[in-house]
Amino acid sequence: MRSPVTALPLLAAVFLAGALCVPAHALDLTFPGEARETARLSEARTSFRLPVGPFVGGSLPTELTEGTLDMAAYRVTLATASTLDLMQALRAQVLAAGFKVMFECETMACGGFDFRYGMQVLPEPDMHVDLGDFRYLAARKGGTEVLALMVSRSGLTGFVQVTQVGDAVQVNRVEKLAAKAVAPKAKAPDTEPVSLPAGGGDLLQGIEIGLAMALDDLEFTSGSSTLVEGDYATLTQLAGWLKADARRIVTLVGHTDASGGLASNVRLSKMRAESVRQHLLFNHKIAPEQIRAEGVGSLAPRDSNLTEAGRTNNRRVEVMVTSTELLMP
Repeated sequence: MRSPVTALPLLAAVFLAGALCVPAHALDLTFPGEARETARLSEARTSFRLPVGPFVGGSLPTELTEGTLDMAAYRVTLATASTLDLMQALRAQVLAAGFKVMFECETMACGGFDFRYGMQVLPEPDMHVDLGDFRYLAARKGGTEVLALMVSRSGLTGFVQVTQVGDAVQVNRVEKLAAKAVAPKAKAPDTEPVSLPAGGGDLLQGIEIGLAMALDDLEFTSGSSTLVEGDYATLTQLAGWLKADARRIVTLVGHTDASGGLASNVRLSKMRAESVRQHLLFNHKIAPEQIRAEGVGSLAPRDSNLTEAGRTNNRRVEVMVTSTELLMP
């Protein structure tokens, strides 16, 4: 018997704006347990990068398609704490609907952390991905439909993201997404120190001349990587600047204080930078290729780690331009 699926109004504005954009032939899945929809993103005509291989050697193979996008997240009550059972139930329906699997993987075989943060996922808490237990599947039907499933869990609660692109036009068979080193243009040495004028333009003027600028108004949930929902002036400024020129590319760099181990701090700092990236992608509709996220943990302090005030000052996310050809001469 089909499980009831009721929509929550967590992304109401996005859902209402895109409700008519859902592909008419979108696959209607039956979940193996009570399920409810928690979030949806729909766009009439857009580009989407579908992961079609594991993250290996610093890159994630993707297939770039264009068409009508429908991305939905669901929370499912599980009978057993098994992502395998959940994925197998959904996989059988995908195959029965005529799709052919292009790629599927599990956690470390996918590439772990790097795979998860290399793909587009609806934000927490609507879609949760346990970095130690998730599964992914990509499939195609004919030449006009592609589908991706991301499955994870927390205890006996399953999390499923279903991404479908209808009327999909294959643009690139496989493109490897990786951070590419860009040699900076040679420039004459500065004859005097760089100074920034006071006022609201400091952030944009700073990144345009090549400085790493801290987004000091951001607020994260205590002890986690989740960005507190809200309107952030720095992100609004940054989003407007990115939308003004599609060639502009920035990297968000997360920083922590020196408490805890280096490896865990690097991981946390990258996750916080990725949370900011997801906010810009979904709240401000920035193109994914314009924003990258990295983390350096406690390796670049701007204050002493010997005081609470200093440690607080060191916990931050910075933004810097990485399309160096656009920097001011």
